[in-house]
This record gives sequence, C-alpha cells and structure tokens, in this order.
Amino acid sequence: MLLSALTSGALLNYTNTARETGVSAKVVRNYFQILEDTLLGFRIQPWRKVKNRRLIETEKFYLFDVGVANYLARRTPRIGTPEFGNSFEHYILMELKAYQAYKNPELDIRYWRTSTGFEVDVILGDMNVAVEVKGSHRVHSTHARGLKALLEEHAVKRAVIVSLENQPRKPDSSIEILPWQLFLEALWSGELEV
Repeated sequence: MLLSALTSGALLNYTNTARETGVSAKVVRNYFQILEDTLLGFRIQPWRKVKNRRLIETEKFYLFDVGVANYLARRTPRIGTPEFGNSFEHYILMELKAYQAYKNPELDIRYWRTSTGFEVDVILGDMNVAVEVKGSHRVHSTHARGLKALLEEHAVKRAVIVSLENQPRKPDSSIEILPWQLFLEALWSGELEV
C-alpha cells in the first residue's frame, strides 16, 4: 500500500516501479489491478484524441481517499507545498468521481498531457470542461499554460482553474478562475454542464 500511496496521482510506470521494488512489471501491474478491483483505487486514462502534439499515453492511479494516501505516504501537506497541491487535486478529483458515481455514470474523466510537459488535470466528457487545479490563493498566468496549450488545439466548451481564491474571475475570455467551493456547487447543481 505504501507504493500506491507514494505514486497516487502520478503517471504509472510499471517498469520503474518494478525495478525499485525488485519484482516484475507484470506483478506490479497485477497489484494495481487488485487495488482497482477491490475499490481501493482507480486509474485515470489519458486523453488520446491527438491533434498536433504528441501526447503522453500513460494512465494515472489514485487511491480511493486523499487522507489515506497522505497517511500511508507519511505526508502532512501544508498550503504552498507541492504535497498540498497534489492533495488538493486529488480531493477535487474525488468529488468528480463521486459526481460520476451518483449523477452521471457515463461521464468520461481523463487528463491531458503532452510529451513536452503541458498538462491539464481533468478533462470531462468530450472536451466539455477542462479543469486545472491549483492549491494557490492567487492564480497567475503561468498556472494557465496547460489550459492555453489545450485551447490552441481543441474546442473546449469551458476551461476552469479551480483554486483557493476567494472570488471568481476571468483573466481572459477563454479561461475562468473559480474558488473550489463555487466549482463544486456548480458541479453538483448541474450548472457546470459536464
């Protein structure tokens, strides 16, 4: 379980994990499959509809609970640290998975990442909503790099940065910044239109 906690939210690399643990890649793959089959975790598939950029095709794995992942990995995330950002992203993803389970079982949840490092944390549906999660009280233009790269290639209906900011705002016509509470209210009320 420690291994799954340490890799929760990261790209799955069965070969590297096998090398570090001293077992075969097949054993590692089976281990993650058992975690998924017993509902202790789930995988997020990458967006594979390529336009102009070479995309990463590796899935990500998340444990079923962000608190359990942090406890097992012996992490104490604090605002402003990378651990907090990863935990905040995991929390928002868990809310999206809950929404999928209770309200929209057909909802496709993926992520988008290019081989050059541009990434968008969550793609909902067929590019209905693109979500970037930032555990920051102030979103800067650099935080939108992944969304801007995505918008250059795909017609995204709604591009959102979910953050710790207090007020919603639109830094430009294509991207909106929402406080996490408002994002979740919009999701559960159906206003997000995923």
